[in-house]
Amino acid sequence: MLHQHPTRECVITCPHCGTSKDEIMPDDACLFFYECTGCGALLKKKPGTCCVFCSYGSVPCPPVQAARACESGMQSRLYL
Repeated sequence: MLHQHPTRECVITCPHCGTSKDEIMPDDACLFFYECTGCGALLKKKPGTCCVFCSYGSVPCPPVQAARACESGMQSRLYL
């Protein structure tokens, strides 16, 4: 079985000013706050998401990516 590693590269975009920045996400933590480098706004995670990357990023954080990969692997086994 081939294991896919989560991507750590993410583009986070400020909803206030539209500034986008490439960031490296931590493998083992969720960030609840992020300071925009454009306007200085303090971004907070949206309700129902685990972190600012899942709220404002181009890809979800590594823990969420891993959980989704696990779920999709389990679902595909149900059809064997």
